[in-house]
Amino acid sequence: MKCLSVSQPFADLIISGKKTVELRNWNTNFRGEFLIHAPIKIRLDDCKRLKITKKLDVGVIIGKATLYDVKKYNSLKEIKKDQKFHFASKNFRDKTFGFIIKNAKPLRVPIPWKGQLGLFDVELSKGLNKNKDILMDIIDEEYRYQWIGHH
Repeated sequence: MKCLSVSQPFADLIISGKKTVELRNWNTNFRGEFLIHAPIKIRLDDCKRLKITKKLDVGVIIGKATLYDVKKYNSLKEIKKDQKFHFASKNFRDKTFGFIIKNAKPLRVPIPWKGQLGLFDVELSKGLNKNKDILMDIIDEEYRYQWIGHH
């Protein structure tokens, strides 16, 4: 499955459904469901600007969403017009593409993972087989969720 690293607090805004446009300086032909990875770096200035004070997960895959379109921005005016969808500050001069996102959802158990640049491939079964404890935690959590949710 494809995965995209998005710095915090923006990864958290995506999985909460508040951020529906991810600005990038590169385009992609990819469309479909992808995982959202939160790298170790937290943009503290953006947390302060957006008044986000909660503890943010880092170094993990925190959710998934669907990339269903890419918008080409031809001017800064267009980017500023969409600010309520991307939440970027004034540092978007080199950004010309907006990945349009829908159906974002958090994972109940974040998965430790090392990020990469661009859209990268993740094979969860291979990565989780390396660490049986994490795999068992995820299976246990999913079982508890299903049991409690249906009884």
